[in-house]
Amino acid sequence: MRRRYVKQEPKNGGEPCPPLEEKSGCLEYLTYQGQHCGHEHVPAFITTSQYSKERKRRAVSPLWSSDTEETGYCVEFKTESLSHHCTMENRPYARWMQYIREGYTVCVACQPPAMNTGNHRCSGDGLGADGNKVLRWQAVGNHRCQGTWKKVRQVEQCSCPVVHSFIFT
Repeated sequence: MRRRYVKQEPKNGGEPCPPLEEKSGCLEYLTYQGQHCGHEHVPAFITTSQYSKERKRRAVSPLWSSDTEETGYCVEFKTESLSHHCTMENRPYARWMQYIREGYTVCVACQPPAMNTGNHRCSGDGLGADGNKVLRWQAVGNHRCQGTWKKVRQVEQCSCPVVHSFIFT
């Protein structure tokens, strides 16, 4: 649960404040067969693939030592919708959001440390989703830049142009 407090009410036709109290579950959902399914309710959090270079440069967590490091995988998605906040983004570190477009195929890499150490998957990768299931995504750095996409396929290596390549966080 989280609570907000209003310091100043909106004026001059401004939008009303969001709910002052929000409640959310902890996503510990299980199917009737006992399989975890909370991942279906969480959006994929993505950032530019350029951040991947920085990941490789930094020291990796001890859980991902060089002896056991997973190479990862790539998931291709077809973008279905996105908020107008993506195209309006002009901060230097967030301009990558302007390249997300409806109908485009994008590649999203799953690499350590974004991989879950238990199942070696990234949250929001569409595991078990067919091409008809609409999944949600959100850009890291601008929570208003978000949208939906459908999983095309999972592949070993990403092959999208740099401007349409992202990574899970």
